[in-house]
Amino acid sequence: MENYNQTSTDFILLGLFLPSRIGLFLFILIVLIFLTAMFGNLSIMILLILLDTHLHTPMYFLLSQLSLMDLNCISTIVPKMSSNFLFGNKSISFIGCGVQSFFFLTLAGAEGLLWASMAYDRYIAICFPLHYPIHMSKRVCMLMIIGSWIMGSINSCAHTVYALQIPYCRSRAINHFFCDVPAMLTLACVDTWVYEYTVFVSTTLFLMLPFLGIAYSYGQVLLAVYRMHSAEGRKKAYSTCSTHLTVVIFYIAPFAYTYLRPRSLRSPTEDKVLAVFYTILTPMLNPIIYSLRNKEVIGALRRAIQRIHSVEM
Repeated sequence: MENYNQTSTDFILLGLFLPSRIGLFLFILIVLIFLTAMFGNLSIMILLILLDTHLHTPMYFLLSQLSLMDLNCISTIVPKMSSNFLFGNKSISFIGCGVQSFFFLTLAGAEGLLWASMAYDRYIAICFPLHYPIHMSKRVCMLMIIGSWIMGSINSCAHTVYALQIPYCRSRAINHFFCDVPAMLTLACVDTWVYEYTVFVSTTLFLMLPFLGIAYSYGQVLLAVYRMHSAEGRKKAYSTCSTHLTVVIFYIAPFAYTYLRPRSLRSPTEDKVLAVFYTILTPMLNPIIYSLRNKEVIGALRRAIQRIHSVEM
């Protein structure tokens, strides 16, 4: 095995897979996923919602912010990982590692809070439809979005500053494909039990509590839907709830399983595989799930294609 001990301040990212035929296949697959996520989030969920007036509602504005977060998250991780694999230069500067960690943690925390906002939006829309214009006004929607970004940034800043100011031992090899702070701290020369406790608290505040709020909101929605007399209304509500819950569980479950376990029970290989779900796969799946299972988005996409076709004619 290569010796990655060094005296410089740079870190070494060992990556997700080794240079081999299987590694090349996985690399190509991840690049295709990255391109799909970029196209889906930017063109379908951001530009389409921005340009189509039929989608100028709080729910779709929240969805566009979710796509923006996903777009930034996968762009923070995959380009550097691809560059390391292609050129064999696995180093990342000390500051570069901090910047990557800061953006990832900001987006991860903000996304958990944003999903809770989306669940609240559906709860008010279905359980209190007459009060929806008041409880989900543009002002409230903007406060939710700004609050998610600010709280995610504050949490991320605290973790990143802590990670950058502790002393590291001679080895700088991070057994991960990005600068994940818990993986970085395995190289620390000091006891980091205090930080592990803050990781538990942060994960609880930014993932588990929002998940409980999401579960409560959709529980109330399903209860209200059960009492509906309209079969079409029940079908639409069930479809919305199942879509949101599927995406939330797909994101939160591996994230929480990774960060809530004590370090003694964690495996670097397992952590890397689980990280693929919330850093690479979820940003690709979100626009696919929310567009293919949403008649309004499909309708807006058809109108956009018709406008483009008419201009060409």
